[in-house]
Amino acid sequence: MLSRSGAFETDRLQIKEWHSGSWPTRSENDLARIVARILTEPVTRTLPAAWHGAYSEERASDWIAERDREGATLLVAEKASAIPVGLVILLESPSEDGTELRLGYLLAEASWGKGFATELVDGLVRWCRAQPKIRSLAGGVAPDNPASKRVLEKNGFCSSGLAGEEDGSEEILRLILRTPT
Repeated sequence: MLSRSGAFETDRLQIKEWHSGSWPTRSENDLARIVARILTEPVTRTLPAAWHGAYSEERASDWIAERDREGATLLVAEKASAIPVGLVILLESPSEDGTELRLGYLLAEASWGKGFATELVDGLVRWCRAQPKIRSLAGGVAPDNPASKRVLEKNGFCSSGLAGEEDGSEEILRLILRTPT
């Protein structure tokens, strides 16, 4: 499993495990408030239906607990202000020839259009290239989210087909970091 060493920085962003003690949050309630501010209707619109709707602190706390059970979640903050602007969700699929990380990222609506998504994914790719056990990254993109697809493509991801829990409409983009030896 990813450890807190999964922290990395870009020119404008600081990204690290959301439960680490060095964030300005003081409690789980602070984290729930941050998550509730990020997970607005426009942000969750292209995500699974269970993620849609308004987020109270209680619902955000439940969402945090679910993410903690699934994998690693990183909080993204602007370096200059330390204001949280997004989340990165990483799920591991280990195999004999290395680990594939399934990537999900969410940026607060106020952070859209600033190049943060491209910068964030670039930083993650650079961090993953330095980890010898990570073989590839994959991200799913809903058909009605072309901006996210462009972000992944700008960072070297290529389409590897369709997938999806219900209708197979999610496009999977993959970046091979190293080939099996």
